[in-house]
Amino acid sequence: MFGKTATIGTIAGLLNIYGAGEGDCMAVVKLTRGRHHRVLNGHPWVYRTEVEDIHGHFNPGDVVEVVDHRGRFVGRGYINPSSQILVRLLTREQGEKIDREFFRRRLMAALEYRRRVVRHTNACRLVFAEADFLPALIVDRFGDYLSVQTLALGIDVHKDTIVELLDELLNPAGIYERNDVPVRELEGLPLVTGFLKGPFNPLVEIEENGLRFLVDLAGGQKTGYFLDQRENRLALEGLAGGARVLDCFCHTGTFSVYAARFGARVVLGIDVAGDALKMARENAARNGFGQVCTFREGNAFDELRAMDRAGERFDLIILDPPAFTKSKEALEGAIRGYKEINLRAMKLLPSGGFLVTCSCSYHMTEDLFLEVLLDAARDVGRQLRLVEMRRQAKDHPMLLASPETYYLKCFVLQVF
Repeated sequence: MFGKTATIGTIAGLLNIYGAGEGDCMAVVKLTRGRHHRVLNGHPWVYRTEVEDIHGHFNPGDVVEVVDHRGRFVGRGYINPSSQILVRLLTREQGEKIDREFFRRRLMAALEYRRRVVRHTNACRLVFAEADFLPALIVDRFGDYLSVQTLALGIDVHKDTIVELLDELLNPAGIYERNDVPVRELEGLPLVTGFLKGPFNPLVEIEENGLRFLVDLAGGQKTGYFLDQRENRLALEGLAGGARVLDCFCHTGTFSVYAARFGARVVLGIDVAGDALKMARENAARNGFGQVCTFREGNAFDELRAMDRAGERFDLIILDPPAFTKSKEALEGAIRGYKEINLRAMKLLPSGGFLVTCSCSYHMTEDLFLEVLLDAARDVGRQLRLVEMRRQAKDHPMLLASPETYYLKCFVLQVF
């Protein structure tokens, strides 16, 4: 009935079970017996090691059906034997077809959610991959423009349909593709960027909480801007008033500008990327804070050490580094990195000063991050008082069954 059958063990084994897509039946992926499968409790991923066998023909990127070891329906999703994540589920409704109307419904649901939770900005994440039940799809809105990422083969094959629907639903002035993310290479996909609707000047302006920022859709980090910190920047209100502020890993200066808006006496932003600092200076100037904010190119680790030796002191320090690890194997080194920058920052704060410190590494869990901070405080003889714990903005919702969708931690601390 199903054609070929194979047992999953290696990539080589997988390569034996798909052909040219012959046959009319959807391939069926059967889970192994006798182990806990997160997918049965709502997680959208099926790893190769969790699969007993596959019945039927498929091409990489095709939609397949997933069943448990007894043959009971679990869901439908796209398959890629080149990836460690063999299947990413799109639906758990047995009769739901994965067609143009399916993607229309998913996109409309994602848009409706943002209409309810996003305020005071014309920029937000419209689609957050698994959390919006569209695995590996990222869509960000920046004013009248969209930035799109399709990070897995199974969603990339539907890119044209998705872009057409986004154009139909939102009628943006332009759409830019930022598929230059290395994770695509793990899916056997090329790294590409360019206009999907355009061309247009990729340097665009957005509004956020009454401030204006330039965003480089073509060259900025991620899709051009860190939308996930939008709500956390508001935490500076009350802390920055009259303060001397240090903003490490400042990128294009958003935290710096917010600090100035909330009354900082002087703000110093540090980043290793000269191009980002040029935009940071422009962002400060266009919001009227060009005299309050200054920016310096340098490695934050080196700069923190040098400022400590020079006896520099700040009332408020912001640490928003890039992810120090994207794998569990590199976690030990990441822990050392997070401890180092936080330890150095604590030494630059007077008693009663404030530290806003962030981690966007999924593997750096909330509890582990707190342990790292406490360890750093012990080493420099400091006490920490937790003001608040914050997370990613509401347009980056967390799917509780998928802990990978919770990645950004932001702790506001008072140091004594």
